[in-house]
Amino acid sequence: EEDSTNSFICVLKKMKEVRRMEKVVEETEEAFAERMETLAEQWRDLHARRAQLKAHVLTSGSTVKENERLRSQALKKAKEEKEENSKKESELLRARRELEALRKKHQKLSKKLLKYSPFKRYLEDVVENSQFRDIDDIISYYKALLRTRKDLLQSQWWHRQLMEQGKGLQQQLRAQKEAEMLQCRNDLVQLKASFDQAQNDIRQW
Repeated sequence: EEDSTNSFICVLKKMKEVRRMEKVVEETEEAFAERMETLAEQWRDLHARRAQLKAHVLTSGSTVKENERLRSQALKKAKEEKEENSKKESELLRARRELEALRKKHQKLSKKLLKYSPFKRYLEDVVENSQFRDIDDIISYYKALLRTRKDLLQSQWWHRQLMEQGKGLQQQLRAQKEAEMLQCRNDLVQLKASFDQAQNDIRQW
């Protein structure tokens, strides 16, 4: 039963992790597609601007100084755009690596999940033949049972602590009462001895 329970818990965790990974992969793919579209637009803008710069260099400026200034500006702009493109390519490469890592992790989890397919079918049968609407309801109910069990164990522990403290106080009180009774007996013995001595003194008088 303990192995079945551990397998049951493990398959719940694995299924939940697979859902989360599928969602992350989907979101990452969407973000990757958006990045690709943005980079494509930037490349088109870059080529258009380069074409404009070339046309401007060829058609404008009548002096060598002006042409040199335009050339310097064009080179500076091209350098900045090259650095920007390099940065974008690095980001794209990193995004591809992250996506590939997520895909590998998803495949690994999917393979692990295959080992627990009998438990998955069991959970589906439980959902079909119970009041639960889906497997997430079973997980929530199981977690609630765990919390209840934890609270009960905590309550039992506090109850034992209070009982032990009560026993200790009871023993302490009993010891105090016994000491008081012993003191009273000693005082009574002393009073009796004093009373006997007083009676002897009276007879002598």
